[in-house]
Amino acid sequence: MDPEPLEVRHAVREAINTLSSSRDGVQISEVLGTIKCYLGGTENQAPLKEREEFTQLHFSAFLRSLVSNLSADWMELLTSDQQKELWDSFFLEGPADQAFLVLLDSIISTGPGFRLMKLISILEQFLQLGGMSALMWEVCHQQAQAGSPTFQETLLNKVVCLPDHLCNKLQGNNLPVFFPQNYFPLLATEIIQVLQRICDSLRGGLDCSVSFVSQVLGKVCMHGRQREILNKLVPCLVELTEADCVWQRVCWRLVERVPDRWMEAAVCGFVQTAPGADVLSRLLGNLVVKNKKAQFVLTQKLLLLQYGCETAVLQSLLGYLALDGLRRSLLIKVLRELLETWGSSSAVKHSPVEQQLHISKAILICLALLKEPEIENNGQELLASMMGGMKCHLDSSLPRVRRLGMVVAESISSRITTDGPRLQFQYEDDDETRELKFLLKQPAPLQPTVRRHDSPSATPKAVSKPSGSPHPGVSALPEERSDSELDSDDDLIPYDMSEDKELKKMKAPVYIRDCIEVLTGSEDLDMWEATMRVLESLIRRNSATVREVSTELVKVLLHLEEKTPLDGFAELRQRALVAVTTTDPVPVTQYLTSQFYSLNYSLRQRMDILDVLALAAQELSQPQVSGKTKPCSAQHPCPQALPATGSSQDWRRAVDERIKSKTRYLAKGRCLAEPACGPNRFSSLAGHFFFPLLQGFDRPLVTFDLLGADHLVLGRLAHTLAALMHFAVRSVAATAMGKALLEFVWALRFHTDAYVRQGLLSAVSSTLLSVPSERLLADMTDEFLETQSWLADVAEKDPDGDCRRLACHNLLLMENLLKKL
Repeated sequence: MDPEPLEVRHAVREAINTLSSSRDGVQISEVLGTIKCYLGGTENQAPLKEREEFTQLHFSAFLRSLVSNLSADWMELLTSDQQKELWDSFFLEGPADQAFLVLLDSIISTGPGFRLMKLISILEQFLQLGGMSALMWEVCHQQAQAGSPTFQETLLNKVVCLPDHLCNKLQGNNLPVFFPQNYFPLLATEIIQVLQRICDSLRGGLDCSVSFVSQVLGKVCMHGRQREILNKLVPCLVELTEADCVWQRVCWRLVERVPDRWMEAAVCGFVQTAPGADVLSRLLGNLVVKNKKAQFVLTQKLLLLQYGCETAVLQSLLGYLALDGLRRSLLIKVLRELLETWGSSSAVKHSPVEQQLHISKAILICLALLKEPEIENNGQELLASMMGGMKCHLDSSLPRVRRLGMVVAESISSRITTDGPRLQFQYEDDDETRELKFLLKQPAPLQPTVRRHDSPSATPKAVSKPSGSPHPGVSALPEERSDSELDSDDDLIPYDMSEDKELKKMKAPVYIRDCIEVLTGSEDLDMWEATMRVLESLIRRNSATVREVSTELVKVLLHLEEKTPLDGFAELRQRALVAVTTTDPVPVTQYLTSQFYSLNYSLRQRMDILDVLALAAQELSQPQVSGKTKPCSAQHPCPQALPATGSSQDWRRAVDERIKSKTRYLAKGRCLAEPACGPNRFSSLAGHFFFPLLQGFDRPLVTFDLLGADHLVLGRLAHTLAALMHFAVRSVAATAMGKALLEFVWALRFHTDAYVRQGLLSAVSSTLLSVPSERLLADMTDEFLETQSWLADVAEKDPDGDCRRLACHNLLLMENLLKKL
């Protein structure tokens, strides 16, 4: 064995023994100075070979010796600040990786006291003096020279989990530098410094590995700290890679070398943080082409399996795929898969509306990014996907889903149809549809936009006078004209009266039978329109006459079609039907419920029947009070305006002001009118409305199958039954209605349509609120327990958010009922 290794080993052993046994401060300082020679940086430093042997074989053992002897009494032996700084220098100036591991392991294993606080202070200085960048730089060199994988794995875990270790150890006494929101931005700054040294090494022709930095980045993202580290790292990388090809290559390699098990977290973090498609392309390069895991995340998981991305993130992601020729093939592939999912009837039925909105946005962004040759090559495929997906969406019972299908179908049609008629639907525009249309008109931003705000100095100080006339039919006169010109009538331009119509005074019918004749046989459109406008008021004023022809009138109104364009025709017709039903409820209800399950009715007419029954039940359940309601309650009287002369008003005003100024108000309530009260007329009629609707829901007809394709009407039926149950609260038939309704819910509980399930859950809510709790648990114990089990399953597993919310609401209602009893 060489004498030099023996000399280094002997010197370290002697130093450890002296530090353990000596109580002489001067001797301890001499020993520390001797060992410091093996670290370098001093005037009498040891030879290179001895320094390398010390740092590789003996440095960690010597640091542990320093920690084991650390105490308040032992540190008092080092009297001068220079001696104490010499002790600190072994941790702050030696090999950073070994010093960091010894410090952290010692902190974890040390109890409260002087030693722990001293080690915490040294670790804080280590972080603030750039110890992490030195640590990662040393490991990058070791990886280039095939260092120990076990040591690097241990070091990686300690670096990433440092805030967790310190938080568990220090509890409430933790220092701010070890908080995650402070530590990970600091770690991002240290990563930038390491990458800068790597770039300098590459420019100098030296080999260097970036794998350890990639592992640190990937594991931090995997631990859920993407926002803390990438909000600091990405802006620096954006600036450094803008005009430097070496930095771009290093950044690409940084992301490419992230292990596959952490690739998803890292890539998602970059996608969500990068401010635009061109920035994302500059940071990731062709990662989506090179790495299969990244390709799966970017083209499958973020677009098809998740739906939490904001619109700007979708634009960045899809714009990134469109920016390079190697990646554009993936853009077309992604569009095909999005359209396949969008056109899947199973996906439309079982996926949440939020996910369908996410897919719709992605489709429109892809369409905006496609070039004309690409659209021509894939036009037939787009058309086929549009037809299939449009049918699936229009078959849905949810209005929002149908509207999404209409917008996407219109957008595809506008892109593939260059000439000729395009697909158009009629629907009500809202913020969601306007945003979707805007995505198609505006391609995804491929460059980050900078918002410029005009300075106050740029605001014009004077506004020029408009030259046009404020009236469209009158021309503007010049400022200067002679008197003769002003007196002339030739300059006056007549108003355009070509579209004016002569007002006709049409006398409306005043008898119910005349109204029936006009609605059934009259060809006078003006008379027909006037009849529709006065029909409801006539019905309510002539109740005795209406009872004689109620069934006939309902039949006419139910089959009535709009002869001439009339604003609010559907509402006028519906209000007239409701008026007839409330005026003569029993025969009209028997007729409507029997016609609901009859042949030769359209789905629209059947839903009209349900709407009329629900509105009529609501009106009948409201109290009718003859006479006027008092304006104020007895507890809070309000002053009433009384007729008075001028003199009386003066003294009244003076008295009121004096009383007001002398009165101290502790609380001032509002003047509330007494609530109207009266019998619930629907209580005795609830059975006529409710039970006939339940009799035939499971019997399919030739043109009507509630359990088949007509699930939209089934959903409306469930909601109507829930409303009728609600209006029958405290009625005699409420218990029987609740039992029958729970059996109806139990039979349809696994229906695939979300709208139907929402109606069933609403029916459960109405039952719990309307049936007396004693009767609910005494007469419907089995149904109650079975429904509770089903609700728990819905609240946990149902894909529709509204269904989950309603199920949770029902479970809370059940819990409150059980607590009361």
